[in-house]
Amino acid sequence: MTSHIAPFTGFGLGLRKEHYADYLERDVPVDFVEIISENYMVDGGRPLATLDAIRERHAVAMHGVSMSIGTVGGLDRAYLARLKSLADRIEPLWVSDHLCWTGIDGHNTHDLLPLPYTSQALDVVCANINQAQDALRRPILIENPSSYCTFPDADMSEWEFLAELARRTGCYLLLDVNNVYVSAVNHGFDAQAFLAGIPAERVRQIHLAGHTPGEILIDTHDRAVCDDVWSLYADACARFGPVATMIERDDDIPPLDDLLAELDQARVIATAQRSIAA
Repeated sequence: MTSHIAPFTGFGLGLRKEHYADYLERDVPVDFVEIISENYMVDGGRPLATLDAIRERHAVAMHGVSMSIGTVGGLDRAYLARLKSLADRIEPLWVSDHLCWTGIDGHNTHDLLPLPYTSQALDVVCANINQAQDALRRPILIENPSSYCTFPDADMSEWEFLAELARRTGCYLLLDVNNVYVSAVNHGFDAQAFLAGIPAERVRQIHLAGHTPGEILIDTHDRAVCDDVWSLYADACARFGPVATMIERDDDIPPLDDLLAELDQARVIATAQRSIAA
């Protein structure tokens, strides 16, 4: 089993079917693309054939939404087998999923459901991460989700939970800056404390996305990154240094050139922070 994920410092976008033709017909200026793993965990078909063609030009990161890393009783072995088959075929930069649970008794809710940040939950999550890493024969990345509720019996913060699971399992972290911002506003904690509590040496990727404003912020991936999240991204760049960064867009998807322009903004911010650090 490979126990190390080498740093990768490029800028990428989520691969969505609306942009397949762009990637097949032109030279798209991204360093990598990120796929939703479950969309390609099949034996054949156009999406998988398209991915095979795109990966000849671009590095690929695999990002899942159904591992259910917080599930009590262990992970779905059949799911892990399909995921490993895809990873062996694609040879991705890494495989990631969310700090959440998504179903019970074989029923998938297709939602990222929250966990209590307790010692008992930490034991469950660490056991599941170890199971996943053993099955995949590689370390994985775990992403901080957006949050809309808290649990009264929590005995640690989310960032303490993430730091400890990384320490105990050797996994890496995918820092979703928009999710940090959304959760900080929703729950009233300090986003800077979150960044400070994350072990910098374990962060291998950063997500950026838009959210829907309101009394409660909702992580919807349906609009451009807002100014406050860009500002927090600059702070993350200062804290973590050069880290692979990508923009997620899953609804109201614009032309690819609009997303490329937004990705250029991430490049400008990251480059400016590197200059300051130097």
